[in-house]
Amino acid sequence: MRAMVLEKTKAPLALRDVPKPKAGKGQLLIRVSVCAVCRTDLHIVDGELPDPKLPLVLGHQTVGRVEQIGDNVDGFAIGDRVGIPWLGWTDGDCAYCRSNRENLCDRAQFTGYNIDGGYAEFALADARYCFHLPNQYNDVEVAPLLCAGMLGYRSYRKTGDARRLGIYGFGNAAHLIAQVALYEKKEIYAFTRPGDEAGQKAARSLGAIWAGDSDEMPPEKLDAAIIFAPVGALVPAALRALAKGGIVVCGGIHMSDIPSFPYVDLWQERVITSVANLTRRDGEEFLEIAPRVPIKTKVEIFALKEANAALEEFRGGKLSGNAVLKIFA
Repeated sequence: MRAMVLEKTKAPLALRDVPKPKAGKGQLLIRVSVCAVCRTDLHIVDGELPDPKLPLVLGHQTVGRVEQIGDNVDGFAIGDRVGIPWLGWTDGDCAYCRSNRENLCDRAQFTGYNIDGGYAEFALADARYCFHLPNQYNDVEVAPLLCAGMLGYRSYRKTGDARRLGIYGFGNAAHLIAQVALYEKKEIYAFTRPGDEAGQKAARSLGAIWAGDSDEMPPEKLDAAIIFAPVGALVPAALRALAKGGIVVCGGIHMSDIPSFPYVDLWQERVITSVANLTRRDGEEFLEIAPRVPIKTKVEIFALKEANAALEEFRGGKLSGNAVLKIFA
């Protein structure tokens, strides 16, 4: 089979012929249809996430059909369409797993990081962590829901009943989660890179009642803010925009250092929290609500061999939608 392989960090991926895997105990072998590109893939390529498995096949927003089923697998049949997310395996026995916090499992493994992912014609996955996908979406449309959507949804749920919601970094995750928030009658305040008039216009057209630069203050104090951009300096900025008792949710897996800020900005029971990975429950809830909204995804299609180009366009902010690799078997 063919796969785009990362052989060392901070290097282009190389298209390689590699052995086709076989489904082992508890596993599914998936014939990959598409795999969406994520900012986390860039963090891995750039060496910002430590100690990835090398050589490594990236990709954790994978959609395909079940080709083989290993022993001790229930709930799947040959030909089923499934999605493979970021969280790929947990031990099920640590204190976090036993307290419904499997996203914090001490021994967790992640697709496209510790486990080979979906930039390939075939992928192996633990059946416990594969999702059946809503029929309302085709393969290309549904792929971004598997990370930008699911992890964004976990970030959104951390904001609770907040009515006025600020979103910093209006990229793929923000585009999806804003649709859920608007469906639930929330007010959206969108913050983009300074001067990004196109991004602000897109946020307003989606339904944001205000859109401006990330260094601006919104016209009203926010009840909550989600930061999707990997920029630590946005945390103090978001705190200053919060009403008393508000929460700032850092929704990325990697962020630059947070600069110091005066205690008064945190005082009056404001909260800063991070989001780590996702649970299967997050995924199931999100895939249930997505068709009801209905969430619409924006995508740009690349061939598998164009993975490096897709990553570079993502890095340069040149994409108008979520890059999705279409696998040509």
